[in-house]
Amino acid sequence: MRIAIHGRSFREEAATHVKELLSHLKARGAEVIIYDPFSEFLKKNGLDGYGKTYSEKTELAGADFVFSVGGDGTLLEAVTYVGEKQIPILGINAGRLGFLATTQRTDIQSAIDALYDGNYKYDERILIKLVSEEDLFDGVNFGLNEFAIFKKDSSSMIVVHTYIDGEYLNSYWADGLIVSTPTGSTGYSLSCGGPLMLPQLNNFIIAPVSPHNLNVRPMIVSDASVISFEIEGRSNNFLVSLDSRSKTVEATTKLAVKKEDFKARLVELKGYNYFQTLRNKLNWGLDLRN
Repeated sequence: MRIAIHGRSFREEAATHVKELLSHLKARGAEVIIYDPFSEFLKKNGLDGYGKTYSEKTELAGADFVFSVGGDGTLLEAVTYVGEKQIPILGINAGRLGFLATTQRTDIQSAIDALYDGNYKYDERILIKLVSEEDLFDGVNFGLNEFAIFKKDSSSMIVVHTYIDGEYLNSYWADGLIVSTPTGSTGYSLSCGGPLMLPQLNNFIIAPVSPHNLNVRPMIVSDASVISFEIEGRSNNFLVSLDSRSKTVEATTKLAVKKEDFKARLVELKGYNYFQTLRNKLNWGLDLRN
């Protein structure tokens, strides 16, 4: 089995578990390739990586699984490397929150055993695709969580004229606008008052960031829609982002988003429960009055 390991850095208490991960894969005879910056980090922390390294997404060809070691941000980055290859991604949580990286570092051995024994299934998540006149993100014009438009400075809001399949929807006077996938509904969109959506739903959420008009609320639209934008503001530039990646663009740039043709394929191990994850991460069901 060929396993790619994607990571950034991790806290000191996770070092033992990362060492355990490498040891179990070696014992299983796996062919391991490690993300080059992560391999360097391992060496600096006394964890000599082994096997080949990769720095380009083309080098992931032939991988059976990608292990994302870190938090949700690491997994979002791993998705950009996997792209249309749709290699299954196992998120190992060496961070804090972990809505996407659901395998705890204490469960590494059982997770590897499950993969070798075939005790898993795929959780396919839709991606959001940016369509623009210029290549803003070096060919990686998709994201798992959300696309967003933001004002570039702190002086004044922007106006985002928004259209759905060419039909005018609304003009948002706000600090920005988010279009979220169901996966991203637990992220930035949630902090802007957006609803939670189950991952398998076929929808996008349009959520304004600090809107000037308080009667403007987040809206759910079909992911079969093409959502396009025209932006006005006192500044000639504004920011656009896909998950954690951002670029400065000119106000004249035409932008639209739609569902990507391929999906992100996450590994779901036996015993995983999405509702339990929500309860654990959002502290639902706890009496916090004292």
